Amino acid sequence: MFTGLITAVGTVRAVRRGADGLTLTIGAPYRRLEAGESISVDGACLTVETCRRGAFTVHVIQTSLDRTHIGSYAVGRKVNLERALRAGERLGGHLVQGHVDGVGTILTFARREDAALMDIRVPAEVAEVSVPLGSIAVDGVSLTVTARPAPDVVQISLIPFTLQHTTLSLRQSGDPVHLEGDTIGKYVAALMKARRS
Repeated sequence: MFTGLITAVGTVRAVRRGADGLTLTIGAPYRRLEAGESISVDGACLTVETCRRGAFTVHVIQTSLDRTHIGSYAVGRKVNLERALRAGERLGGHLVQGHVDGVGTILTFARREDAALMDIRVPAEVAEVSVPLGSIAVDGVSLTVTARPAPDVVQISLIPFTLQHTTLSLRQSGDPVHLEGDTIGKYVAALMKARRS
């Protein structure tokens, strides 16, 4: 479980593809990472396989590749990172599982004086649980849906701090982003479907 509060921006140092998926080596400033712990990489919950000072590796299986665009990652790419939430720690963002629900596409990215507005086309399963002032994770970042300009579009507002401390400042129109809909909304939607059927 994560909060969507990014604690570091890492850099992909190596990409190794194989028949069973791909392995990423990511440079990061974390200390005392341990093999076996969960880590969010651009919103996808992955398992640390090996770690050494200043870097760690994760293996991405085909199922995860099918649900994300990690397969397009290349050396030098910047990624949002968050270590798993410890029980008793502050929950400053929202409950993020690290289960990518789909890949969205940035439609517009307009900078304002005090913030930036980003419109994202989202898949149906994310649109279904996205409501104004509700939560959404974009590339692992906990954000608030500020508006729904269209049935398949959500708008988010990015404050300067978020732009400075995540990779979202590097994104532009046409770029894909990982999306995770609000966990509570997903449970409510599933219960409502079960009742209707």
